[in-house]
Amino acid sequence: MGLETVPDPVPEPGGLTIRIAAAAICGTDMRIYKGLKTRGVRLPSVLGHEFAGVVEETGSGTPWRKGQRVALCPALACGTCRFCRSGASNICEGLTAYGYGLDGGFAEVVNVPRAFVEAGHVISQPDEMSFEQAALAEPLACVVNGQARMGLAPGSHVVVLGAGPIGLLHVMLAKARGAGRISVVQRSAARRQAALSMGADEALGPEEAGHLQVDAAIVAVGSADLANLAARITRPRGRINLFAGFPVGELPRFDLNAVHYGEHQVTGAFGLTFAQFREALALIASGEVPAGSLVTHRFPLGGAMEAIAAVEKGAPLKAVITP
Repeated sequence: MGLETVPDPVPEPGGLTIRIAAAAICGTDMRIYKGLKTRGVRLPSVLGHEFAGVVEETGSGTPWRKGQRVALCPALACGTCRFCRSGASNICEGLTAYGYGLDGGFAEVVNVPRAFVEAGHVISQPDEMSFEQAALAEPLACVVNGQARMGLAPGSHVVVLGAGPIGLLHVMLAKARGAGRISVVQRSAARRQAALSMGADEALGPEEAGHLQVDAAIVAVGSADLANLAARITRPRGRINLFAGFPVGELPRFDLNAVHYGEHQVTGAFGLTFAQFREALALIASGEVPAGSLVTHRFPLGGAMEAIAAVEKGAPLKAVITP
């Protein structure tokens, strides 16, 4: 991975380009960087799918103008496959996404094809919303999808296993949605404290959590040990969401008997729909989910490798590149 100077993209008719103001580093970016995620990824390519900025140039016939503040839903579904027709466009068979097949936001300028513009994926950003906040609409939309998949009900006792940025967004959203009690399981004391500051009722180390009996468990980090802990501490007929991805090539051991005898409902979660992206933007704009509080470190584009190294060490809650 390195920094290159290339010509700015030229928008096609009906398309546009966006000058990046903030691009957040995601756990998926790190997995691609390490070679742990390869499905759907074009190599070489520019990473980054959590970003926002201003319209730079427009192609003919584009209903946008230079300088407008915008957020971009970075995944475009085909709209015609069996999954799109059933409302599950996040698992579209022909999904096109930034940071995977399209060059992403770790750049000064990104190209937005006409198809994204026509689908409404370029969205005007409220003036009161910062670019960093808008960039976090994508991960929040994924969290919205995960909690919708598991059917998290108001008043539930929910445990979030893993207090990285995604786990903390789960805490914020569960609180906004009326969870009765939120527990967090996390090895790092600093991350446990962050979870408490963002709305968790208690934060425990994995060795302290065996007594819990929760209605719903969200596994927010790809750890087989935490997935098995989730199965043990979820009450009979409770819900478990395997939100995080697990390393490619590994087949983790999972206590199927705990699921079988407990009659647990186990769901996965992948990506987001366009409707969930808009919902996430609205949740951030209203202040219901203070996603911007996750950002602790900022780096210039020239410091991208420094940013990657910091994230690898676990120093930031959320790191943002600001070209």
